[in-house]
Amino acid sequence: MRIVLTNDDGIDAPGLLAARAALEKVGDVLVVAPDRNRSGVARGISFGRSLRVEEHEMADGGVGYACNGTPVDCVRLVALGLMDFEPDVVVSGINHGENLGDDITYSGTVAAAFEGIMIGVPGIAASLCTHRPWHQSTRDDLHSNEKKLHFEPVANFVARLAKVAYQGLPPGRILSVNAPNLPEEEIRGVRATKLGRRFYNDELIRVEDDQGRVAYDIYNNPPGHHEEEGTDFSAIERGEISVTPVHLQLTDEAGLEEISAWDLSSLMENGRR
Repeated sequence: MRIVLTNDDGIDAPGLLAARAALEKVGDVLVVAPDRNRSGVARGISFGRSLRVEEHEMADGGVGYACNGTPVDCVRLVALGLMDFEPDVVVSGINHGENLGDDITYSGTVAAAFEGIMIGVPGIAASLCTHRPWHQSTRDDLHSNEKKLHFEPVANFVARLAKVAYQGLPPGRILSVNAPNLPEEEIRGVRATKLGRRFYNDELIRVEDDQGRVAYDIYNNPPGHHEEEGTDFSAIERGEISVTPVHLQLTDEAGLEEISAWDLSSLMENGRR
């Protein structure tokens, strides 16, 4: 099994390293990841500019490839044959922070897994539900909290899941995996879930620097979520790993039926049909 591994936290992220160590036990792994943090870019691509790819020594001495593009770019480069590596599975992560509910539409981690659909292979996005992304911490804070980031349980689970997905995940789908930040012995199980629903508490805050230049802070409060059984949120609250199947079939079939009854042709200029 050939696995292309990427992320959106950047090639030096510890979560990527943990994922590679586990995945190498079940297949051949090629790491191609952004050269810096690209969280929140969703399915963004580097349109209209060339991409650079450089060999990069990872923290454990292994070799990966750093790209100045997005997570989707990284997967696409492999699919187009840059490294002469035809992937069977795309794994993205392990993200330093949750990707639950509506958050997945913003996530570069999940977007990279979605690219598996586009190239015809299973995709898995893996996230660790931490309170604070590693790249927003100071270097000293990161060092002091490293022992509290329990990547190994979700990394080992995803490695086993990749084998199952390779053999049996229906086409056109990915799996979004979220794990509580707990040691293996404290995780209470695994649950198949649906996506929950977020509500966001952001405020528009005007800020001014020393030169009097005005800017705006809009992402400033932790989001909440609706309480509902069977969701990824509820699984995490129970201390379980959540596995959610997701696809890209975005057409609203009920809405299509409704608007088909509208006289849309009458909206054409001069009534042209």
